[in-house]
Amino acid sequence: MSPFFRKRTKSEQPKQTIPKSEIMIENEDKRISSNLKSNIEYFYKIFKNDMDFLLREFNVGGKSAALLCLASLVEREEVERDIIQPLQNSNIGLTNADLIPAILEKEIIYHADVEKETNVSTLIQSITIGKVIVLIEGVEQAILFDAIKQEKRAIDQPETERVVRGPKDGFIEQISTNVALLRYRLPVPEFRIEETEVGARTRTKVAVCYLEDIANEKLIEEIKKRIDAIQIDGVLDAGYIEQFVQDNPWSPFPQILNTERPDKVVGNLLEGRVAILVEGSPFALIAPATFNQFYQTSEDYYDRWLITSAIRAIRILALFFSLTFSSFYVTVLSFHPELIPSGFVVAASSGRHGVPFPVFVEVLLMEIAMEILREATIRMPQQVGGALSIVGVLVVGQAAVQAGFVSPITVVIIALSTIGSFATPSYNVATAFRMLRFPLIILAGTFGLLGLAVGIILILNHMISLRSLGVPYMIPFSPGNLSTAKDSIVRAPLNWLKERPKEINPKIKNELEDE
Repeated sequence: MSPFFRKRTKSEQPKQTIPKSEIMIENEDKRISSNLKSNIEYFYKIFKNDMDFLLREFNVGGKSAALLCLASLVEREEVERDIIQPLQNSNIGLTNADLIPAILEKEIIYHADVEKETNVSTLIQSITIGKVIVLIEGVEQAILFDAIKQEKRAIDQPETERVVRGPKDGFIEQISTNVALLRYRLPVPEFRIEETEVGARTRTKVAVCYLEDIANEKLIEEIKKRIDAIQIDGVLDAGYIEQFVQDNPWSPFPQILNTERPDKVVGNLLEGRVAILVEGSPFALIAPATFNQFYQTSEDYYDRWLITSAIRAIRILALFFSLTFSSFYVTVLSFHPELIPSGFVVAASSGRHGVPFPVFVEVLLMEIAMEILREATIRMPQQVGGALSIVGVLVVGQAAVQAGFVSPITVVIIALSTIGSFATPSYNVATAFRMLRFPLIILAGTFGLLGLAVGIILILNHMISLRSLGVPYMIPFSPGNLSTAKDSIVRAPLNWLKERPKEINPKIKNELEDE
């Protein structure tokens, strides 16, 4: 049985419909009439309080017509050039009401994207997302035009995943641009992008991306089922989707990988994984994800394997330091001073002379102060944040040591522990390990080395029990997998990495396999 398939609970079963607003429900079965004046009055009644509602009346081939849209969402120049101008300048006689939409579409209108619609609810929804509708006297069909204005920032280097060597472009908030960045790197017909909408009110576009000839079908279906099951008013970022799709919402560890880098997404698609893009978010989600992926970067594959392997080992060491260094320091000084080498005994004891707090309280207060400083630095304006971090670390830290509130060695330990968390490429995992330091410090300060050991065992046991869409989170360490181990702590040469990860059951196991 595929690891992606599992029996879903009743609460997880996907609903067939998304809740609608009262206006949409009221007009669900309503059709527009052939009377232009009554149609205009009806739409005006709905949008009359909107300052950007645009109603433009004109004549088309001797018949009265009206154009309706939200001006803030459409390209005004495109509407005037490709819709209003050709309609007003047409000299074709329009006598047969049933044929008018087809004649306009085929002989008069320049615009490429044209639809016909009769349902009032659909027309209201179309106006709110930036489409233009044209109503004509005597015609019981409205003509829809896609003239949505694309307000977007320029493509720039990702803020959270900067690299020295590698592509510099990153995702932005527009899903169409993000799709283009992926298409640019994957110009193959097997690259599929399936779109849906999530959110009863925001109707946010969500795209599921995969390579049809590589990705496991059950994995694709499971992801689409979980997205379809989402019942929420609005989706404002990819983080909403991540929390609904993940297996264990109670875990501090992320089970879905997020990235701003198109090259990283393409690399995972080629392995058989699935990517999720969300309108309004510069982050793509990648599933399933394993712990391995959170300390790896795209740059690891652009440099020599020996250098990359050494850097990965340093990241793992820094991650372990960030989790255990503070609590181990508390354990040694509070319960096991005999573990301190003889050369450091004098330095450790003299540094703590005059400090009024026990080691446990001292470290806990310093860790809390460091987290407050970190959060303040992130939330402050960029121009002030750098100055705040310098003042906090240098001035406040030095003043605290001179005043005798903390010992110099404690400041060094906390600094090393904090710097270790910065070496982790994934902000989510680094944050999880930072937060787990606090229960470890409490266990170490209460029970000594035994408490620290129990805390680490509980964390490891939890990580081993985690699944990401059925895939073991700690593979290749548990369960063991030699093929995946080639690209874990050590990154083997690229010519050894021809086999796709077995744990996600890709259709094509080997990269060079004949299709």
